[in-house]
Amino acid sequence: MSGRAAALILVVAAMMGSAGETLGQGFAGLGSDAQGFAIPERGHELSFPRDHGAHPEYRIEWWYVTANLKGQDGKRYGAQWTLFRSALAPESKAGFADPQIWIGLAAVTTPDHQYVAERLGRGGVGQAGVKAAPFRAWIDEWTMSAVDNSSSDPLANLSLKAAGPDFNYALNLKANGPLVLQGDNGFSVKSASGQASYYYSQPFYEVSGTIEVSGKPITVSGNALLDREWSSQPLASNQTGWDWFSLHLASGEKLMAFRLRDDKNGFISANWISPDGRTLPLTGDQVRLTPLRTATVDGKQVPVSWRIEVPSKSLDVQTQPVNDQSWMATSTPYWEGPIFFEGYTTGVGYLEMTGYE
Repeated sequence: MSGRAAALILVVAAMMGSAGETLGQGFAGLGSDAQGFAIPERGHELSFPRDHGAHPEYRIEWWYVTANLKGQDGKRYGAQWTLFRSALAPESKAGFADPQIWIGLAAVTTPDHQYVAERLGRGGVGQAGVKAAPFRAWIDEWTMSAVDNSSSDPLANLSLKAAGPDFNYALNLKANGPLVLQGDNGFSVKSASGQASYYYSQPFYEVSGTIEVSGKPITVSGNALLDREWSSQPLASNQTGWDWFSLHLASGEKLMAFRLRDDKNGFISANWISPDGRTLPLTGDQVRLTPLRTATVDGKQVPVSWRIEVPSKSLDVQTQPVNDQSWMATSTPYWEGPIFFEGYTTGVGYLEMTGYE
């Protein structure tokens, strides 16, 4: 799941002059009616490399990378790169008549600062877009692109670049494991009433490269996750936000888990991923996500430390943020940043939280 979509939906709503109406239809409009757009269906088979590209018949999608990094200075860092596409109509056209809207978000998290930048672009004029093969996603000079075409998977070896006020990064991502289908073979349910998306990930990247903050270059290494998701109505109308976790365990296993908050008990889903890419979907009664500590962030009380339990896997860990103040001060602000954890095992990951007032 991805809170970055919230910024995109709000921008589109504002352009259409209906932001107030949209906000009343689930978090940032993600629960509003599909209005003629395509709807994900269970049993649909994802196809690669085709599905690495854009799906203009669906209203919303994103290409999203989070990287847990360690610098040569011994400090923990995080980097994030996201490109969203949102459609005013389920079609593509040439020039400024194209109904596709694009937003880029990029961030670098340090132990004492959150550096954030945001870009807005239109489809049809070359300013932003995604090509499936050879793979390239871009908005202005921000790029995520295949380094070579020798692999059968265009996402196996990527170059990732972005820059903003007082930061930039250039990272290389090399996958040492397969793509992972989330949910039921890529069909990811988001609510008890059945809202869903198509969702797959590449959680096995090893990362090397350089980040620069306030003019200081830092050589870094670590691991990263790429999330790909598209839908036209990914939330129910009563869902107010979410808490999303991606964990890289010391054993090489991965855990993806999210809790979508609503006016009842909420909706939890998760996926346990083995080091060789085999998956075990987990239901809400198999996962416990418990806030442990809140912090005041941008005047809001945000749960920045969590206990995560998966009893069937003997997992019981407590997460801590690299920086409590990992606030994404974008069109729709939210919390997103690198975390680390201890307990049953150790490891690193990313946490994203939206909809906190």
